[in-house]
Amino acid sequence: MRQKLKCVIIAISIIVATNNANGQWTGPKVKPSKQVEVKYGSLTPPNRTDADMASFRKYGLGQFIHWGIYSIVGNEWNGVSARGGAAASEWIRSWGGPTAPKDWKNTYDNLYKQFNPKDFDAKRWAKQAKDMGAKYMIFTTKHHDGFALWPTKYSDYNISNAPYKKDIVKEIVDAYTAEGIDVYLYFSVLEWNNPNYMGKAPKTDEEKKNFDKFLQYTRNQLLELLANYPKMKGFWFDGTWDASWKSAYEFTYKLEKELREKHPGLIIGSRFRNDEHGSRHFDSNGNILGDYEQGWERKLPAEFEWVKGNDWDAVMTIPPNGWGYMKDWSGIYTKTTDDLLDLLMQAVSMNGNFVLNFGPDGNGKMHPEEDKIAKEIGEWLKVNGEAVYGVRHASLVPSKLGYFTQKDTNLYLTVFNKPVNGIVRIAVPKNAKEVPGTAVLLVNHQQLQLKHAEIGLDLDKNTYYDVVLPTKFQSESAFVIKMKLVTPKSKTTKLMDAKM
Repeated sequence: MRQKLKCVIIAISIIVATNNANGQWTGPKVKPSKQVEVKYGSLTPPNRTDADMASFRKYGLGQFIHWGIYSIVGNEWNGVSARGGAAASEWIRSWGGPTAPKDWKNTYDNLYKQFNPKDFDAKRWAKQAKDMGAKYMIFTTKHHDGFALWPTKYSDYNISNAPYKKDIVKEIVDAYTAEGIDVYLYFSVLEWNNPNYMGKAPKTDEEKKNFDKFLQYTRNQLLELLANYPKMKGFWFDGTWDASWKSAYEFTYKLEKELREKHPGLIIGSRFRNDEHGSRHFDSNGNILGDYEQGWERKLPAEFEWVKGNDWDAVMTIPPNGWGYMKDWSGIYTKTTDDLLDLLMQAVSMNGNFVLNFGPDGNGKMHPEEDKIAKEIGEWLKVNGEAVYGVRHASLVPSKLGYFTQKDTNLYLTVFNKPVNGIVRIAVPKNAKEVPGTAVLLVNHQQLQLKHAEIGLDLDKNTYYDVVLPTKFQSESAFVIKMKLVTPKSKTTKLMDAKM
């Protein structure tokens, strides 16, 4: 029995270690009990106070766009989709096994000869993002397949050799910047078809020589992106989990330092590199590696305390795991606008940004459902954006009705679950120096009745304020109550607690 228990404990430990190594966490990060020497840790202080990071904290909503030659394929080939054995849309080049087409990798690697998106209009995309309410966007300059959407000098596998010819990255940066939307460039380190890339750590002299060539190639491309597109605000890195990249910790440390020197104010997330002990996202002492936490991919922290004061964002798909274009959305649950607004408000209520992914097709058109969702989110934010942009976490007991956000003395409650009795009850600590004084609906600016409710629960540390909704008020989507915080008029009455 003890041996079985020991095996179970070892198995759990391996699973936890694997999840931590890959950044696939769903709970709070526990700092190590013992501190170790870390020479290749973070290059920037936590919670930077410069203007660029101040802007990052105010974004609220962002847009992610996955686009490349995988968009031609649309998550299926010859009638076989990911549900039938193919890899996910942007991963489809890695398709193998009995369902894979004959000579698939070679077929895929030649698809760039068809890449000529006749309907692509960067200005139209940027206008749609602006109308949706996005304040920043992340664009895939190069995914794991290695195809570059800019005319890089360091590889022939790029847009200049496709029928389209034009510099797509430049078109994106220029169009979105013109709309007042900050641009971050997604860059995959991993390249499937690069002969000098390897997943394992290089051992032999030949392997080290080849991988050194790859490292220099990566450095050249990143410096090229900085030089070509100086308006960009930061990098969003991917494909940094393999043992080869992890073994190059000294090189990646120096590279990050160089990138920051070339572009003051550059923002880099936590998944770019690791320390000399192999720790990713956070170094071996639990300190964040980068400017913000990037582990919240298709998930959000359940509690504010989980993020431990770090800046962060969550990137989210509409289909379950659909990043690149998917032709067929039937038979799977796709998130509704209400779902996405709920996730948005959950993120901003905990000082995070929410980034919604779009996967245009090979011609440059968004999926019709993406167009619909973008329009609906935009319409909601035109009314309720005050509760989203530039807000911070409100130190109140979380509400079952929705999410609190705060800006100066303005407190917002975005209500997703309307109470059947029409009374929105808010718990406030009895020792609070600020309490709700007035309340108004953002949707129509109607003043609401607000009453102090001393409900007298035993050993309760909170007192309560009730906002009364109009009897005839109806809403088909979440709505926001804006409250002005004021100094409490009187101290809470001291009641006798029960003796047990």
